[in-house]
Amino acid sequence: MQLEIGKIYTGKVKGITQYGAFVDIDGGGNGMVHISEIANTFVSEIRDHLTEGQEVRVKVIGINEAGKVSLSIKKAAAETDELQDKPQRPAPPRERRSKPNVWEPKKVVPQSEMTFEDMMSHFKQSSEERISDLKRCTDRKNGTRRK
Repeated sequence: MQLEIGKIYTGKVKGITQYGAFVDIDGGGNGMVHISEIANTFVSEIRDHLTEGQEVRVKVIGINEAGKVSLSIKKAAAETDELQDKPQRPAPPRERRSKPNVWEPKKVVPQSEMTFEDMMSHFKQSSEERISDLKRCTDRKNGTRRK
């Protein structure tokens, strides 16, 4: 059986080393799961996550010129989670309500009358404006344009 990059297969862990685990894929073929592709968390000891003979779902992420197959357990798990999380029917389209394009002056409230939430929202708004101004200036200096 020919393995295809991007497909998910089921296999059994046949061997564990310091740098990864070797998996025999059902239907033929084998490959290695590097230690960085075992879990979404830091893995210092592979045997904490896998045991020999354990059945695992793996995704083929690469095949080099020599025919060595690179596998990933975490990418296979992420894809199956995505498929389960997707709704069966597409969500109905949202109605867009356009706001009238009318300029209104900002209401000035003395700081003594502002609540903490008001001050925080004011700070957030002003900092976002400053950041967008900085990005605009640096984009112009770098010669990049946004469309």
